[in-house]
Amino acid sequence: MEQAGIVGHRGYSGAELVRILERHPGVEPVLLEHREEHHAAPRIRRAQGPKQLPCTPEAVEAARLSVVFLATPPEVSMELAPGMLAAGAKVIDLSGAFRLRTSEAYSRWYKEPHTQPALLAEAVYGLPEYCRERIRPARLISNPGCYPTAANLAIRPLVEAGVADRAVGIICDAKSGVSGAGRKPSLKTSFCEVTENFSAYSILHHRHVAEVLLVSGLEEREFSFTAQLIPIDRGILETIYFRSDKVKSAEELLDLYEARYAGEPFVRLYHPGQQPDLRGVARTNFCDIGVTFDAATGRGVVVSAIDNLVKGAAGQAVQNMNLALGFAETEGLL
Repeated sequence: MEQAGIVGHRGYSGAELVRILERHPGVEPVLLEHREEHHAAPRIRRAQGPKQLPCTPEAVEAARLSVVFLATPPEVSMELAPGMLAAGAKVIDLSGAFRLRTSEAYSRWYKEPHTQPALLAEAVYGLPEYCRERIRPARLISNPGCYPTAANLAIRPLVEAGVADRAVGIICDAKSGVSGAGRKPSLKTSFCEVTENFSAYSILHHRHVAEVLLVSGLEEREFSFTAQLIPIDRGILETIYFRSDKVKSAEELLDLYEARYAGEPFVRLYHPGQQPDLRGVARTNFCDIGVTFDAATGRGVVVSAIDNLVKGAAGQAVQNMNLALGFAETEGLL
């Protein structure tokens, strides 16, 4: 039985990690208490549950933890990752700390300096459908953001096949539940601000744009992204618009996706004319994709839906752990 430490287990993504790992047949979750968590009350009190250890390299090494999940803000992940790696554990980071390739790119999009440039260069981006073979031997895996996961799974096949008119550009209209903002209280995500409301934010400058560009192969001028907050607790649905003179029908477009995702356990494709929704992916590790195409005008639409806390965070992190530790990729997730 492998042991997996979780830092940030009281946040939404961390709590989801605990839920998933408690049913994983080959892994025992261990709660690592970081100093900033002592003041936060546990979401659920149980007479029995995962064991707890201090969040120190010495404790990680003594317990022989195979992997440590960092469900923490980027600056905390940068602080903790070196010690966890030195203690012999693989690290799967759920923040944006190690997703980009250079400290300059990080500073541009996150508006903060990067304090671990050497680890930034080492980190492997953890989108299994495109990075699987690099993930298996990696010490440090950077779990993708929720918006980029849904976007890249929908957009990259179009770019790889060369069917999208990149001169016209690709538009991604993305809507997320409130849990995507994390558990830390803020006015923006308070009940009275969110309920019966619908708002766009970070227009043209959302930090997740950099990840979409990195994985999809698009240039910044070719991609427009708008994130919007909707009054639900979880889920992301993205509507992606493109133009093409190289596709003749929705069936032909679907064939392209079927060829790319054949055998992928967590990508589900809908028949033309049918579209995914948030209810269909809630509390699952699936990304559901539907396609529509109008040959007369060359307009195409791809709809991509995920649960932001599962395929967009904790579930994908466990998928990465399974690859890194040699488990079946679907273990604990299906």
